[in-house]
Amino acid sequence: MTDEPALLRATGIAKTFGPVVALRSADLEVRPGEVHALLGANGAGKSTLVKILSGVFPPDTGSIEVHGEKVSPSRPEHALEAGLATVFQDPSLIPDLTVGQNFRLTGVDVDTVRGWLEEMEIDLDFDLVIKEIPLETLRMLDLARALAHEPALLLLDEITAALTADQAEKVFDVMPKWTEQGRSVLFITHRLAEVLRMCDRATVLRDGEAVAVLSPKEGGEHVLLEAMLGPEATREVAAATERAIESTAPIVLEARDLHSRGKVNGASFQLRRGEILGVAALEGQGQERLFDLLSGDRRPESGEILVEGEPLNARSPHDAIARGVVSVPSDRLQALLPKRPVRENLTVPLYSEFGQWFSIADREAEKVADSVDRLAIDTRAQAQVRRLSGGNQQKVVLGRWLTSGFNTLLCFDPTRGIDIQTKRQIYELLREVADGGASVLLYTSELPEIPLVCDRVLVLYDGRVVHEQSAASATEEALLSASHGLAETP
Repeated sequence: MTDEPALLRATGIAKTFGPVVALRSADLEVRPGEVHALLGANGAGKSTLVKILSGVFPPDTGSIEVHGEKVSPSRPEHALEAGLATVFQDPSLIPDLTVGQNFRLTGVDVDTVRGWLEEMEIDLDFDLVIKEIPLETLRMLDLARALAHEPALLLLDEITAALTADQAEKVFDVMPKWTEQGRSVLFITHRLAEVLRMCDRATVLRDGEAVAVLSPKEGGEHVLLEAMLGPEATREVAAATERAIESTAPIVLEARDLHSRGKVNGASFQLRRGEILGVAALEGQGQERLFDLLSGDRRPESGEILVEGEPLNARSPHDAIARGVVSVPSDRLQALLPKRPVRENLTVPLYSEFGQWFSIADREAEKVADSVDRLAIDTRAQAQVRRLSGGNQQKVVLGRWLTSGFNTLLCFDPTRGIDIQTKRQIYELLREVADGGASVLLYTSELPEIPLVCDRVLVLYDGRVVHEQSAASATEEALLSASHGLAETP
């Protein structure tokens, strides 16, 4: 890192969306040759600031300088011309076009993109349609496209949230290569271990303002958390005490020798009433297909799914929901009506009971209010759920099932890309529903979460369960070993 003037300086950036103040007066300075973290709880204004820097929408007030010259990017291409390239939280690719068609449409050099993909050891057919490509591959594709523009500043908004540990390493390999050239990286992540490892400095946003600029390696995780959440906020998530689920507790969900197109290859397990059962797996080991089968989104080729001892035989998620098996997907936007109000999103399952879309009764209104309170959902932008922060959107998905009721909750990576405070709220909610007699099957890509919230954990490898143990005694090393197929148990 050098003592040169700032590569990027944003001063007094403010932005409101109707009644919601996304940014009050945020300042940010990124020096040449540094990896700079942008931190804050969900709703602090991080993504809004990135979108302003990227030309997605203009600030209400404030100024932006790149290498000392004022810029006012009003479109993403203007930001690229100024030397700012962004990898957004969600893939910015047209789903019904091929990879090659997307790149030709945006004018990026295809050979350069291909070169970056090869350097990151990603083999991708450019004739594939975007919607057929897994999310984690799309994240890397967006990264390669951004790198192909050779920006002075690479902005990475939660890129590692959708990646496995080995894929995230490829992103971390890129960062020093970029900074060694005097270029810089603005890195947004909720994984503080990544900040401590990779970042030279960090700017912390809280309530739309920059409240601190820190050196992560000097201050450590404690200082970062206090800056993000405030000195009075709870900063630690207590490890779950080991709970013994009685072997006589009723089995509410059972998979017997499930098979599905080479992705699930004989998976079997049992989930008991009141239990939170964790699922650990490396990318592509059949976890997504397993959850699709259990939720009724797909039908198994062979094997059986039992709900309270009776075959499920679901032809659609509706059939599973009717049996009390509900799902929270990793992509919250798949589960939401983004342009509808929070209230309607929370009560979607109730409308099928009434047979029409109309104002809900007082009893249902009370359930909505209870869900909002229990999850502390920020409803300032309640007219359209898409205006909520990512963490609040995920709370709405969870709150939907609190409103309508369920017996078994299938959660697929529900805390991905969510700040530590919201994670704590979700952990507490899952424990609350389990203590109330419901059951939870929880896949998480973050192994440290498992002993915090789960009672038991099973490991998938090559589409089958190869290991299971008490979650409280499960070390990250043991889970990783089993995830690589090195610790198989009957």
